[in-house]
Amino acid sequence: MPENLPNNSGGASPIEPQSGAKRRPNAPLWLGFLIVLFAFLSYIPIFAKYPITRDMPWANFLIFVIGFILLFAGLRRAFSQPTAYRGKIAGPILTTIGVAALVFFCLTIFSLGKHLPPSAQAPKVGQKAPDFALADTTGKTVSLASLLSTSATSLPTKGVLLIFYRGYW
Repeated sequence: MPENLPNNSGGASPIEPQSGAKRRPNAPLWLGFLIVLFAFLSYIPIFAKYPITRDMPWANFLIFVIGFILLFAGLRRAFSQPTAYRGKIAGPILTTIGVAALVFFCLTIFSLGKHLPPSAQAPKVGQKAPDFALADTTGKTVSLASLLSTSATSLPTKGVLLIFYRGYW
């Protein structure tokens, strides 16, 4: 080796951090991304089954918030301590993908889900409902005609309120 070149054996290489210690993985960054991904993918198989989380997906939004808190903590760690933690390149990419997942989730839940075509077979307001029979809570079959029939002893006229919920889940 020529003698006029500096010896670089004792110092850190340009690729490694100056302190000589190896950079550690940024766990909050990756954990936050996985949680955001779970929040995005879990709505239909888990939360759409229950009316309390189907109509307003508050559980998914809570999971999104937890994931974004961890993502931003990992981003902050990556940029404030770049010699100790990794993630200056992966952090913004994962955060952008997470924000895009949240935007797409909100778009599909609140906008696209409300633009369903009207049902052609549903009765209109004020139209006479077709006769049907269903089981009540005790298992006894009850028909609409039996609910509307008036007997000679009953003084008030009977009425039935039918509420149709259009399902899209």
